[in-house]
Amino acid sequence: MPLVAIGMAAVLIVSIAATVPSKWVAEKENRRTGVEEPVPFARVPASVQSIDDLITIGDLGDEATQFPPAGDFLMVTVMAPEQSWLSWLVGSDDPAVEFLTADEKNGPRTPQQNRTLDQASMRTSEQVAQYVALQRLGYDVDLVLGEVLIQDMVCLEPSADGVTCVQSSPSDTVLDPGDKILVVDGEEVETVEDLSALLAGRSPGDLVPMTIERPEQGELDVMVELTASPDDPDRTIVGFFPFDTARVELPFDMSIDPNGVGGPSAGLAFTLTIIDELTEGELTGDTRVAVTGTIRLDGTVGAIGGLRQKASAVAQSGVDVFIVPAAQGDDDIAAARAAAGDDLEIVAVETLEQALAVLAERGGDPIPAAPEAPSG
Repeated sequence: MPLVAIGMAAVLIVSIAATVPSKWVAEKENRRTGVEEPVPFARVPASVQSIDDLITIGDLGDEATQFPPAGDFLMVTVMAPEQSWLSWLVGSDDPAVEFLTADEKNGPRTPQQNRTLDQASMRTSEQVAQYVALQRLGYDVDLVLGEVLIQDMVCLEPSADGVTCVQSSPSDTVLDPGDKILVVDGEEVETVEDLSALLAGRSPGDLVPMTIERPEQGELDVMVELTASPDDPDRTIVGFFPFDTARVELPFDMSIDPNGVGGPSAGLAFTLTIIDELTEGELTGDTRVAVTGTIRLDGTVGAIGGLRQKASAVAQSGVDVFIVPAAQGDDDIAAARAAAGDDLEIVAVETLEQALAVLAERGGDPIPAAPEAPSG
C-alpha cells in the first residue's frame, strides 16, 4: 500500500506539473529591459524541411536550362510554444531550449502584427534570393520597390535608458505595425516613392486622409497627422519605418512556396537551391546539407534567431553539414555546436561565395565564376 500511494502521488505531481503554466513558477531577466519577468514561452527545435519541393520554375524558353538536382538543401525552423512547469523543469538544463518572456517573444508588437511582418519578411527573402541567385549566374534582373508596409512607428522622444518611447509620432494613434497603406488623399499608393511624392509640400500638423489595410480587420479609413522627422526638422513624414517589400523582375517564371514558414532566415538556402536548379552538376555532392542565414542584395549572409535550436534539430535529422552565418558571432556558434553534439559539422560563412566554396570543398560541383561587373 505505501508503494501504491507513492506511485499515485508521483503520477499526481507529474500531472499537476504538466498543467501548471511555467509563468507561475519561473522567471528570468528580460534582456531588453533588465527586469525579472515570468517565462511563459520557450524557443525549441522544430523541423528540417526540403527546399527543392518549395521552388517552382516555369517555362524557361531560350533564357535558361533547368537541371533538377538529385541532392537537396534543407532549411530548419524553430518554434516558441507556451510552456508548463514540467517542461520548464525538463528543459532547464537543455542547451537547445531557451525560455522567453512575453516581451522577448513578441517585442513591442502584438502576435498578429509579428505574424504579418514575418510573412512579409519571408516574401522579401524569396525575392532577394531570386535576385542574388540569378545575378550570380549572369542573368539580367531588376529589383523594384514594393507595397508600403509599416514595420515600426517612429519614436520622437525615447526614454533616458532607450528602452521605452516617451513620445511617439502622432500617426501612432491610428497606424500600427503590419498596416499596409493603400490610398493617400484619394491617390492610390503602390510604393514608398509614391507616398513621398504625395507628401511633398505638406507640413507637420497637416491631417491627411488615408485608406489602410489591417490584418484581420480589412480596409480602414483613417485621418493621419503628419510630423517632422526627428533627424531632419525640415522634412515632413508620416512617422513610420517602412518594411522592405522589394520585388524582383525575372526573365522567366519562378515562385517559392514558403509552406507556412515566416521570417527571412531561409534566404541563403533559397539562393543556393535556385543556383543548383539552374546549373549542371550537384552543389551538394553526396553530402546532406542544411543551411540557415539571411541573404542581402550584395550576397552577404546575415544573422538569424534560434541558432542553437536549429543546430539541435539539424543534428537529430542526420545531416552532415550545417552552413550558418558567421555574423552570429563566436559565442552563438559555439553554443550551437554544444547543442548539436559532435556528429554535425557546423561551418560559418560570411557570403554566398564562401558558401559555394564550402560545398565545393566537400565534393559539390563548382559553378562558373561570377561575371565581372562592368567598369565605369
